[in-house]
Amino acid sequence: MSDPSRPTENPVISELDQLPDRDREETAEWRASLDAVVRNAGPERAVYLMRRVHEFAASTGMSLPGLLHSDYINTVPAAAQPEFDGDLEMESRITALNRWNAAAMVTRGARLGLGGHISTYASAAWLYEIGFHHFFRGKDADGSGDQLFVQGHASPGIYARVFLEGRLSESQLDSFRREAGGHGLPSYPHPRRLPWLWEFPTVSMGLGPLSAVYQARFNRYLHARGIKDTSASRVWAFLGDGEMDEPESTAALTLASRENLDNLTFVINCNLQRLDGPVRSNSKIVQELEARFRGAGWNVVKTLWGEAWDPLLAQDTTGDLVRRLGEVPDAQMQTLAARDAAYIRKHFFTGDALSALSASLSDARVVELFENSRGGHEPLKVYAAYRAAVEHRGAPTVVLAQTVKGHTLGPAFESRNANHQMKKLTMEQFRAMRDLLELPIPDSALAGDQVPFWHPGQDSPEVRYLHERRAALGGPAPVRRVVAKPLPEPPAKPFEDLEKGSGHQEMATTMALVRLVKDLMRDPRSGARWVPIVPDEARTFGMESMFPTAGIYSPQGQTYDPVDADQLLHYLESTTGQLLIEGITEAGSVAEFAAAATSYATHGEPMIPFYIFYAMFGFQRTGDQFWALGDQMGRGFVVGGTAGRTTMTGEGLQHGDGHSHLLAATNPAAVSYDPAFAYEIAVIVRDGLRRMYGERPENVFYYLTVYNEPKHQPAMPPVPGIEEGIVRGIYRFRPAEAPAAGPRLQLLASGTAIHWVLRAQELLASDWGVHADVWSVTSWTELRRDAMRADDARTRGEERTPFVTRALSGAPGPVLAVSDWMRQVPDQISQWVEQDYYSLGTDGFGLSDTREDVRRYFRVDAESIVVTALDRLARAGRVPPETVARARAQYGLGR
Repeated sequence: MSDPSRPTENPVISELDQLPDRDREETAEWRASLDAVVRNAGPERAVYLMRRVHEFAASTGMSLPGLLHSDYINTVPAAAQPEFDGDLEMESRITALNRWNAAAMVTRGARLGLGGHISTYASAAWLYEIGFHHFFRGKDADGSGDQLFVQGHASPGIYARVFLEGRLSESQLDSFRREAGGHGLPSYPHPRRLPWLWEFPTVSMGLGPLSAVYQARFNRYLHARGIKDTSASRVWAFLGDGEMDEPESTAALTLASRENLDNLTFVINCNLQRLDGPVRSNSKIVQELEARFRGAGWNVVKTLWGEAWDPLLAQDTTGDLVRRLGEVPDAQMQTLAARDAAYIRKHFFTGDALSALSASLSDARVVELFENSRGGHEPLKVYAAYRAAVEHRGAPTVVLAQTVKGHTLGPAFESRNANHQMKKLTMEQFRAMRDLLELPIPDSALAGDQVPFWHPGQDSPEVRYLHERRAALGGPAPVRRVVAKPLPEPPAKPFEDLEKGSGHQEMATTMALVRLVKDLMRDPRSGARWVPIVPDEARTFGMESMFPTAGIYSPQGQTYDPVDADQLLHYLESTTGQLLIEGITEAGSVAEFAAAATSYATHGEPMIPFYIFYAMFGFQRTGDQFWALGDQMGRGFVVGGTAGRTTMTGEGLQHGDGHSHLLAATNPAAVSYDPAFAYEIAVIVRDGLRRMYGERPENVFYYLTVYNEPKHQPAMPPVPGIEEGIVRGIYRFRPAEAPAAGPRLQLLASGTAIHWVLRAQELLASDWGVHADVWSVTSWTELRRDAMRADDARTRGEERTPFVTRALSGAPGPVLAVSDWMRQVPDQISQWVEQDYYSLGTDGFGLSDTREDVRRYFRVDAESIVVTALDRLARAGRVPPETVARARAQYGLGR
């Protein structure tokens, strides 16, 4: 029996035990050799040898698991740095000017209480300048160039550079964050506010990296499908290390490596600070990010230390210095950057070897090591890292650049926890900054209260050099250009087919829309422009018929035999596939949609993205991305499939969508519709194609909700002005049957609720002698927006009647509005309806049950509509109050 007082030795369990060992003696010899190295030279030497062997094996093409960590030193050794192909002195002067003007811009705005951010660009200046001088391609060559996702808080530095180029005036810089007058500069990269400069909105942190991955992927998609040669385009995403904590920042890393997106480079500015303090106080964010990216299959390039560290690292024969750099936590590293030489010697250069190493260094040199000599602040180090990134093939690259937040702004800013909230420099601090940057700004220019902008003149050597470098790279950057390229008018037949109705068959509006898009994709002129995007629900929406006809895009094609290969609607992946089936990622789908929706500007190639999602997993889950899409002026069709709170039989609380139209109404770029019939869909989609892709395209995107409830689809009635009514938001679908007398009212409904209202119309007439007109409301939101525009016109002295007011004018009230949405959705138009107005809706959480029982639960079924209609008539004195009580009893609504 074993002795319970003695600990049990746990044997080493390894998956290698399952593999055959063809030479156990040889294996034992290798183990013995490694053990001898540990005994005689120490574990550090053994680790070094193992890494060298691993490195050599990988270089010979052997398939080995990659290492997740490397030492806390630069990836590119000093001896391997490539030759610099620019004028370093000239670029240093240009960078100094941009630093100055960026700080001056924010300071001048901050004195007006406008805020702004200085420290981010101060840390990242060389990360951008090396790119602008040597790597970022402009659009003059191929119309696409490179795509730059600029870190939002660094925008003042980009404005300063564009000012130096002559593309911004001094008065515009002086209007930073003052946009109401129409000529100011937006605080961050906002394409809608500055459409000739910014391409991508990035300040909602986390969306930039996600969007960049899908932009790089969409570039490959365009190329593979023969739409545009994007082989020379590279996506550059500039990010903060604190930003990487956002889930979206790393959500698509494996997609980028899985699809070998070597046209993508992340540059993470590791200044070790987030908004309130250190990103990782007790550990090291660079090492954490390296492991995360390497584990996801990315190439990692670290540029951590400046050239002042190179001789010290060369003298580090014991490895103590490298080991010390790797063990100091980030918060302590920030402290070292802000303290004097005595503190640094005491708290960093510990132990005999490091003490001896620091003994030969002056106090000034010791301080310089930590205060300024970071890899991200030195152009040659950044250049070497970028060169390594663009030359790497087969995988995306992340550049981890260590910097000091607030660099060159002085000791009050550098490495301070509060520097993100510090908005301005004093004039004394500007003088110190001028001296540090060696700018030719005289004391007389700094004598007043207002710090000046400084421009050396359009004919100066600095500006000439800047223009020469940009010309060699294909023109200015960043830049956004829109070249008019309207798409041909689509064929009429697909729309006419829907307008004829479904005959004796029943068809859900989801199927009607999918059928329309499928037919439009067959058009030889514009069919290839459609980009169907689905987050793993294509079969739910009846889109599986597109699999073998359009194909599913995959850069690897189909390397396997699909299990349904013998079926008509088999799964087909193709390098030229048209469908983008994103897996279960609504965030990824919207990012892909945005890339396609803005291709008209990014690449000069208009595409028609069609993104269909399940229930509420659109505006509720990815509303921030839709807001950015509006900022980016994306165009296309967003479709809420299986819409409504009561049509999702059995799905329950987290699926029943009764509020997406309310959320969509908050987005000024979203044109929202809730069509009831297939012919309405035909009219809306045709109008959307005209508005977004016609001769005068508008910067909007369409949101349609469609239902999975099969219904008879009528032919479009021959009502005068019906198409205008559908587009503008309301038309009378079925008037009451010529009543001679008796109570009257108006029933308004959208989407699937039209069927409940039509039944209520029949019950009101047959059971109670009440006659109702039924109106189809295709868009509560568009009616509201039209009414608001009319209100605005009246404030300017122009008489204008809202469309909804005009449509219902003279119709006998009351008006009862019904939808499968929260009452707030139809209530959007209440103040512009002259009659007594009341609404019914599906407020509250959804629940699982049959459609009939759930509609009774929410009191939106036909019988509930009848009772409510009678109640409104009773309140108006049009029917006796006891009629309402009899109706409740008759329909079982007393409880």
